[in-house]
Amino acid sequence: MNRIEQFEQEVQENISRIGEDRALQDLSLKWIHDAAQYKYSYNFRYMGRPIIQIPQDMIAMQEIIWQVRPDLIIETGIAHGGSLIMSASMLTMLDYCDAVNSGSVLDPMSGKRRVLGLDIDIRSHNREAIENHPLAHKIEMIQGSSIASEVIEEVCKRAENHDCILVCLDANHTHNHVLAELEAYTPLVSVGSYCCVFDTLIEDMPAEMFPDRPWGPGDNPKTAVHEFLKTHTEFEIDKSIQHKLLLTVAPDGFLHRMR
Repeated sequence: MNRIEQFEQEVQENISRIGEDRALQDLSLKWIHDAAQYKYSYNFRYMGRPIIQIPQDMIAMQEIIWQVRPDLIIETGIAHGGSLIMSASMLTMLDYCDAVNSGSVLDPMSGKRRVLGLDIDIRSHNREAIENHPLAHKIEMIQGSSIASEVIEEVCKRAENHDCILVCLDANHTHNHVLAELEAYTPLVSVGSYCCVFDTLIEDMPAEMFPDRPWGPGDNPKTAVHEFLKTHTEFEIDKSIQHKLLLTVAPDGFLHRMR
């Protein structure tokens, strides 16, 4: 075993030990609960745009994108567009690496890799900021409910031209909505890729944290994930991601398509 292999083995052992440390996981959950009073996830930007994610999950997403190397990332929920910009930047880097490996010169406007964002209400100021961003050429947006039949049909049509697809769900967080999204978009997820379901953490938070929301404990993305997995054995929860992160809004939300 060489030194690189030794390092990787040590990392996997560390992650496994974290997964067995319930006290440390509970402490991390309390930290997220206490930080939420300051809207912690609102405090970060990616290449100038608010991303409304915690840094640990941003790291997880770049690892997944680098591993999977998708040519299409479908994201439900746009908000200020930071996540679209991050995904677009990762796809641009993949294009650059492909160009280097092939010995060609990268044309920034070339390549079929794209990010497709869906939102029921793309605010005009956010749309303008996204469309004026230097990475806008990598981004497409559709306004409409992510579970509306016409939106699903349009997404499936655009997906036909892509070979490797990654899906991220971060729109309406009710059980029924997320379950409908899972049924609609997981068939597009390539084998070996992921469907990443955000804000599953709602299930583990006190009900009083969501007084003005239609979701809460018992009705949220995590309950939808568990319901979905009862009949979709082609997906498995990749627990190693949440274990190594410790701080994540997506426990049980990193769904790996195995077959």
